[in-house]
Amino acid sequence: MYRILLVDDEILVRDAIRENIDWGAMDCQLVGDCENGRQAMEFVTEHPVDIVLTDICMPYMDGMELSKFLHEKYPDIFIVIFSGFGEFEYAQKAIQYGVSEYLLKPVTAMELREVIGRVKEKIDEKRGAREQMDSLLRTSEDYRDNALMIRFGAIEGLVSCTRDIQESLYQLERLGIHLDAQSYKVAILDLDAYSQLFQIEADQRQESQLMTFVLFNISDEIVSRENAGIAYQEGSSRVCVLFTGEKNKEFESRIQAVCKEIQEKAGEAIGMGVSVGIGGWVRSLTELHFSHEQAQKGIECRYLLGGNLLINMEDEKEQESGLSIQVFLEDLAEGMKTGEWNLVQSNLDQIVQLIQKARVGKTRACGYLQQIIRTIGLCLGSVTGDHKKELKQRESLQAKIPEQRTFQEAVTLVEEYAKKSFEELQMMNSSSGHRQAALAMDYIKTRYMQPDLNLNQICSYLNISTSYFSTIFKELTGETFIEVLGRLRIEKAMELLESTTLKNYEIAEKVGFADPHYFGICFKKMTGKTPTEYAREKRR
Repeated sequence: MYRILLVDDEILVRDAIRENIDWGAMDCQLVGDCENGRQAMEFVTEHPVDIVLTDICMPYMDGMELSKFLHEKYPDIFIVIFSGFGEFEYAQKAIQYGVSEYLLKPVTAMELREVIGRVKEKIDEKRGAREQMDSLLRTSEDYRDNALMIRFGAIEGLVSCTRDIQESLYQLERLGIHLDAQSYKVAILDLDAYSQLFQIEADQRQESQLMTFVLFNISDEIVSRENAGIAYQEGSSRVCVLFTGEKNKEFESRIQAVCKEIQEKAGEAIGMGVSVGIGGWVRSLTELHFSHEQAQKGIECRYLLGGNLLINMEDEKEQESGLSIQVFLEDLAEGMKTGEWNLVQSNLDQIVQLIQKARVGKTRACGYLQQIIRTIGLCLGSVTGDHKKELKQRESLQAKIPEQRTFQEAVTLVEEYAKKSFEELQMMNSSSGHRQAALAMDYIKTRYMQPDLNLNQICSYLNISTSYFSTIFKELTGETFIEVLGRLRIEKAMELLESTTLKNYEIAEKVGFADPHYFGICFKKMTGKTPTEYAREKRR
C-alpha cells in the first residue's frame, strides 16, 4: 500500500481528486489532505507518507518551500507538483528539490493515475535497491564477497547525502578506497537508448541493467588506469564517476579525455550512444550533491541537443532562468494573421534557438512549445469562431509534445501544426467576409477597454455598412458585436479579479464599463456570481 498526502489550498480541487480516483484499485491510500505546506510539514513529521501531491501557490508555506523541506528532511518521499500555467517557470525551480513529476493544471484523473503509476515504479525500484543492499550487508560475512555492491551503496549514499558520511567512508576504507583529495566532481554516464527521459518497456529493463553493467566495467577500468577517481553504479540504469584530484586545467583535460574514451569504448562494445554530464568542482564531500545536480542538468540537455552528448557544466555559462518568448509569440501571431509565412517561420526558429541556448530541462522546453501551440490555436479560433473545436485540437496536440522522444521531434509537430493552421487561415482570409470579421475581432480585442466603443466605429474602420457587418459577423462568429464585446470585457474582468486586488469599480473602468453598477449586473448575468463573490472564491 502506497501512502499519499494531498496538499492544495483549494478545497474543491482536493475534493475532486479524492473522489475521482479509485485509490484502492491502485493499491494506494489517501492518508490525509492539507490546505498549505505548513500543515503538510506537520503531517509528515507524525505520519508515514510515500508520495506528496502538492500545488505551488499556497498561503503560509508554498509548494516550493514544502518541496525543499521534504528533500532535506524526508528524501524517501516522492514529490509530484501540479500548478497553473502561469506558475510554470516558477515550478521548474523545484526540480532541484527532488521533484519527481510535474503536472499542468487542470489535471485529469487519467493523467494523475498515470503519474502515480510512474512514481510507484520509482518507489519500488528504490525500495528494491535498498532491500537488496540491506540484505547484502546483513548476510555478508566477508565484505570482499560483496565489494561492488558495498562500493555502489556507500558512494551513492555519499553523493546523494542519504547516508552518514563517516559510515560511508568507513565502508570504503575497509575496501581500501580512500577519498582524500583537494577537490571533487561527479560525472553521470547514461545510455541514450534507456534514458530516464523515456518510458522503457518491462522486457527492456533487464537488457538495460546488463548494458549498464558493461558500461560500468568499461568506466571502472579506464578511471582506475588513469588514477582519476572511482566509478560506481547509480541504481540499476546509470553509471557515475567520482573524480578526485586537484582543480587545474591539466586534470580538467584528463577528465574530458577519460569521458570521451568511455564513450568510444562503450560505443564499440555495446553499439549504442552514451551521454555524459560533468558537474562542477566542489571542495568537500558534503558538497558532492551540488556537483551531481549539475551533472544531471548536463544530462538533461540531451533532450534538446541529441544523444552521445558530452557536456561539462564548468564550460556552460549560467543561463537566465527567466527566459521569455512573449515578444516572439506576438510576432508569430502577427505573421499568422497577416499571411506572412516568413515571419512565422523566423519567429519559430528564434524561439527554438532560445530554448536550446537556455539549456532548459524537458518539462520546461515542452512548456514553451505548448505556448506556441496555444498562440497559433488562438489565432485560428479568432478567425473560425469555433473556439471549442480549436481548443480540443490544441489540447490534443499539446498532450503529444511531452510524449516525443526528442526535442526535435516535438518541434516538428509544432512546425507541422503551424504550417497547417497558416494554410487554413489563408484559405479563410481569401474570403472577404472572413477577413473583415477577423479584422473586427482584432479591433475589438485591442479597444474593448474604451467605454464608447461601438458598432459604427468598427464599420467606419472596415468601410462597410452596419447591416452588412452585423450579418457576416453573426454568421462567422455565432455572436453579435454586443455579445462579443460584453463577453470579452467580462472575461478580462475575471482575469483581473483572480490576479489583482483592484476594487470592483477600478476593474469596471479598466475593462470599459463606465457604470460600475451596470458592470456588476452584466458580470452576474454571465457568471452567476457578483464580482465580489467571484473574487472571494478565486483569491482564497
